[in-house]
Amino acid sequence: MINPRMKHSKSGLALTERFEQCRLVAYIPRPGDVPTIGWGHTRNVHMGMTCSQSQADQWLVEDYAIAEASVNEHVNGPITQHEFDALCDFDFNLGGGALAKSTLLHLLNEGKVEEAADEFEKWDRAGGKVLAGLLRRRLEEKKEFLTPDESDEEKQEG
Repeated sequence: MINPRMKHSKSGLALTERFEQCRLVAYIPRPGDVPTIGWGHTRNVHMGMTCSQSQADQWLVEDYAIAEASVNEHVNGPITQHEFDALCDFDFNLGGGALAKSTLLHLLNEGKVEEAADEFEKWDRAGGKVLAGLLRRRLEEKKEFLTPDESDEEKQEG
C-alpha cells in the first residue's frame, strides 16, 4: 500500500474525461456491456434512466474515489503522480479488479516501471476484438504513466 494515500490530480481527471463522454441518458456502450450513464457510471443503472449534469459529476467523483482506493490499496511502493493518475484512469475504465490481477501491477510492484508501462496497450480489447478507442486510451495512459514528475526532471538536471 502507498503511504501516504494519494489523490488524483486535475490532469488525471482530465485524462478520464477525455475518454468518457458524459451522457445524461443511459446507454450501452458496446454490445454485451452494461447500461452506463454520466461519465461512465454503471452502478444501479438501467435503460431509460436519466440524470442531471450535477448528478453525473457527483457520480464521477464517487466512482473516481473507488479507483483511487484501488490503486492506493494495490500498489506496494512509492509512485509518481503521473503513474498514479494513469493507473486511476485504467482502474476507472476497467473496474472489477482488473488492475489487482494484472501483470501491469505485478511488474510495477517489482519496480519494473518500463515493463509495466508496456502492459497498458495489451488492454485494448472488448468482446475479444481490438477497439481503436480502447487502444488510444491505453496509449494515453501509458504516456501519462511515463511522464516524469517535475521533481524527477529536477533530479536529472541537477
